[in-house]
Amino acid sequence: MQRIITSAAIVFAGALLFTGCAAGSNDDTTAQGDDNCEIVRVAVRDVSNGAQNAVLTGTEQAALLEKLDGYSTRLDDLAADNADNPKIADAIAGLQEKVTAAEDYAGTLPTAPDETFEADAEAQAAVTGDIQAAAVTVTEVCEAE
Repeated sequence: MQRIITSAAIVFAGALLFTGCAAGSNDDTTAQGDDNCEIVRVAVRDVSNGAQNAVLTGTEQAALLEKLDGYSTRLDDLAADNADNPKIADAIAGLQEKVTAAEDYAGTLPTAPDETFEADAEAQAAVTGDIQAAAVTVTEVCEAE
């Protein structure tokens, strides 16, 4: 129970940090750039939160790998949509790397559901922290554009 609470606290704190860092800036950018940045920010937030939640709640290897693959596909699409902006595309690729790296963590999960399995809280925190940091980087790069 302690690990679940700790993990939940880490995700909540990360979400608050991401929300604070993702708040709009007062730059004099074009409306089109702002709209695209908002699209990127929302998509990255959704993928980041979903991937982190999947890591924190996943107890079966195949199920987590399937979810991570779905998030990876969404990031591929987002990167393709932003291929004309190399800085944003590179930042999205950085987040993609962290989501893909979460597959290593997924490899530590049982292949069959096991009610007695206890996930490695430190590994979960490292994986979710890396995903969160990469998502914040995408937002910062987008807002700097």
